[in-house]
Amino acid sequence: MFPLVRTLAGILVGGLGVRLAGILARFQVGHSTRPRSITRRGFVRNAALGAVLVVLAQLGVGFVRFFWPNKTGAFGGRIAVEAANVPPVNGTPYRNSAGRFYLVHTEDGLLALWWKCPHLGCTVPWNENEQSFHCPCHGSIYLYNGVRIAGPAPRPMDLMALEVDPTGEVIVDTGKIIERTDYEPEQAVPYPA
Repeated sequence: MFPLVRTLAGILVGGLGVRLAGILARFQVGHSTRPRSITRRGFVRNAALGAVLVVLAQLGVGFVRFFWPNKTGAFGGRIAVEAANVPPVNGTPYRNSAGRFYLVHTEDGLLALWWKCPHLGCTVPWNENEQSFHCPCHGSIYLYNGVRIAGPAPRPMDLMALEVDPTGEVIVDTGKIIERTDYEPEQAVPYPA
């Protein structure tokens, strides 16, 4: 409590002291009849100082904007997938752009595969002709369930936690990413037919 009172008193007394000193300084300086003119040297100095301050302000705003976190889309939260969008068993995966995942339906159940390649983070698209996921950056190939069968990727595609609503709606938690070393049937969440 005492440091707060001391700080407030210092601000009050200091502010009054500065104002009083300013008033006294005005009385000491005599008024001239000639208006003050700006010299060339003063103008150039002020222009250069103003330009430097403008550039520093722009750099400061750019720095803050660059490091300000961007929240784009729904990634990192829970996303609901309607029952109508759930693919049939071994059907074409449902692609959710906002959540950055594919929903696949294996014989064991549903998997939400994060479309980021575990190798270097490229987006892995579904190749309909070959019925597999192909990483365009370095050639990793993944089966329908996300297991790596070729390429430099160190492991299968990562999973996102999901749960099935009694109405058939699927809720994918894109903030809960699960790394895995292989496919286990227990990873799939059963889906009612």
